[in-house]
Amino acid sequence: MKQVQPDSAGFAVAVAALQAERVIAYPTETVYGLGVNPFSEIALDALFTVKEREKDRPVLLIVDTFSQIEKYISRVSQAAALCMEKFWPGPISLLFPAVSGLPDCLTDSMGRICVRCPDHPAARKLCRLWGGAITSTSANISGAAPARCAAEAVLPGVAVVLDAGELRELPPSTVFDPEKEQLLREGSITLEMIREAGVFSPEKIRTVMT
Repeated sequence: MKQVQPDSAGFAVAVAALQAERVIAYPTETVYGLGVNPFSEIALDALFTVKEREKDRPVLLIVDTFSQIEKYISRVSQAAALCMEKFWPGPISLLFPAVSGLPDCLTDSMGRICVRCPDHPAARKLCRLWGGAITSTSANISGAAPARCAAEAVLPGVAVVLDAGELRELPPSTVFDPEKEQLLREGSITLEMIREAGVFSPEKIRTVMT
């Protein structure tokens, strides 16, 4: 395992690990995440092994720009576009209807894929240098506390950790389906903030899980 700084040399090591279908850890604005090439079955198998997580629990993706993921999404509603405009980059993960043929562990039972553009320069630069989306699931064994520093992200099977220091303790990212107007998890972006953004009529948005 290599623990590297988020500089040119460190990013080169991390990108090389992604190309080699290895698992890396990197900072976001909320927690350290685990990243792999989301379209490699070998890499995804390695991710779920590190995480000790069942594959029926999909992982979300992070991007630098929406263009890195749009070909995997079947449609973008006006509400989704407005959410991206209002809240990206930021700690809100949006659900989109996915195209068919994606790995099962990237989509839920309703055929939705979850995507976020994080508000952390290292996470976004990693996607930019890699040239596409990477997975983002908290760097911890399933059920354990998420990693907020590089040392906590050093897990068996993680090849590289991008060390951006200790992160502030913040709520997790919000998970929201703008097409169905459903809040699945309230985090740093609250239900009230979504309502105040004027994307939807306040009475329409409903919470289905917190």
